Amino acid sequence: MEVTINYAAVITAAIVNMAVGMLWYGPLFGRQWQKLMEFTPESMKSMKLTPVQAMLGGVVTALLLSVVLANDAFVWANFMNDSGTAIFALKLAFWIWLGYVATTQAGSFLWEGKPFALFVLNAAESFVALLAMSLVLVLWK
Repeated sequence: MEVTINYAAVITAAIVNMAVGMLWYGPLFGRQWQKLMEFTPESMKSMKLTPVQAMLGGVVTALLLSVVLANDAFVWANFMNDSGTAIFALKLAFWIWLGYVATTQAGSFLWEGKPFALFVLNAAESFVALLAMSLVLVLWK
């Protein structure tokens, strides 16, 4: 079973991931996120990474997530004998999110003492991003 990856779809899905994050943590929920993280404008300026460095790191992680999700879509399509539909893309995103992302992000609430509302905010962003990415990767013909 040879995995064929559509790299144009992978790059587009990574861009979609970045766009969802920029909207989510910007105009949609940026203030709530800053409050839950207890960030002030001063503390934001003194972060270890510059905004450009953080964005470059985000691009790398978005591309990695997109490549792995494309591979998973191929494997799951063969396993489930299903592929190429929006329903398949949504199922894929949900199970990847539930099994890997939400469970990992729960540690911020369970072990790091972060507010539950922050976990919900971050997990919801990851879910929306995975849904959008999966749709791009599965439906791109």
